[in-house]
Amino acid sequence: MKTLDSKELFYAFSADAKPLMTVAQGESFALETRDCFSNQLCSDEDTVDTLDWNDINPATGPVEIQGVRTGDIVRFDIEKLEMTGKSVMITLPGSGALGGISQTTTRVLDNEDGVLTLPTEKGVLKLPLKPMIGVIGVSPAEGSIPTGTPDTHGGNMDCTKIGQGASLFLKAAVDGAMFGCGDVHALMGDGEVLVCGAETPARVTVSARAIAARELPTPFLETEDQYIAIASAETVDKATEDATENMFRFLTDIAGLSEGDAGRLMTLVGNVMICQIVDPQKTARFEFPKAVLAELGFAGIE
Repeated sequence: MKTLDSKELFYAFSADAKPLMTVAQGESFALETRDCFSNQLCSDEDTVDTLDWNDINPATGPVEIQGVRTGDIVRFDIEKLEMTGKSVMITLPGSGALGGISQTTTRVLDNEDGVLTLPTEKGVLKLPLKPMIGVIGVSPAEGSIPTGTPDTHGGNMDCTKIGQGASLFLKAAVDGAMFGCGDVHALMGDGEVLVCGAETPARVTVSARAIAARELPTPFLETEDQYIAIASAETVDKATEDATENMFRFLTDIAGLSEGDAGRLMTLVGNVMICQIVDPQKTARFEFPKAVLAELGFAGIE
């Protein structure tokens, strides 16, 4: 299997990106990723004062998908997500959504045997792992977008649903798409209010192929039991509105529902959720159960 190691990094999704690896459509490949601090924090004594801030939020890549052309919708199947080191978390006054944080701290955490071990002043907690990818995307049509910023190309969406077994759909804005990912979390709640999850180096195995549904609103996600429209914007209100509108477009344009049926079902069984509220743009998602569409005869995204 073709693999890029964690030395092959970039810090902005760029229209001018040159591929470090080329793969065929449907071919499995692996990206070894660093944590969002580029593996610089190795002990509780390593504080953010020691960080090289130019080495934050690295993504591994870019990877060119052969035969993908500008305008194609590309399906990225996350086949395997393996953590390759301990997790780290920080607190940093003035960062994130918690105004009450007054101290800078670092905690390096074990993530073995399916649990994240979190020492607290009142005892040790064992929290079930739920690995997910924070930064994942493709090149934009022009210019460059820092890996820490989410937008229509993907980027730092911090969506907890982007994990093993999920399929992320993105629109290629350049030939080959130029894919990359990083910022894996062993565990994170919706919102990422501390400005970090359990930040963890990882090995991500992916395959990609162009699909026929060019009108699919992207970024779009499919999990075992949900279809999910994702959107990022300057405010949470705008992000939720955009994610909701994108789900409506999917249900009417792709799944073939009438406007009335789509709206009624979105109200009855759909859910608006927040991905993150701490990045330069905020990210929201609209979740819809696949079983409902299957009952109405929708065979899936092709």
